[in-house]
Amino acid sequence: MMIMCREATKLMSLSLDRPLNRRERLKLRLHTMMCGPCRRCQAQFELLHRAGETPPKTDDTGGDA
Repeated sequence: MMIMCREATKLMSLSLDRPLNRRERLKLRLHTMMCGPCRRCQAQFELLHRAGETPPKTDDTGGDA
């Protein structure tokens, strides 16, 4: 049931769009337990996803500084 990094990154991307089913979650979890680069990749995916959801704070004072 071991997957390659390419499939793991596809599952990481999918997990940001929809919940993974039990089998997909297990495959991804097992892979990332053994693959440091994929753990880092998953963290980066999650960081980028969160950054895209939160609009940047702006200064609404209206004056020039």
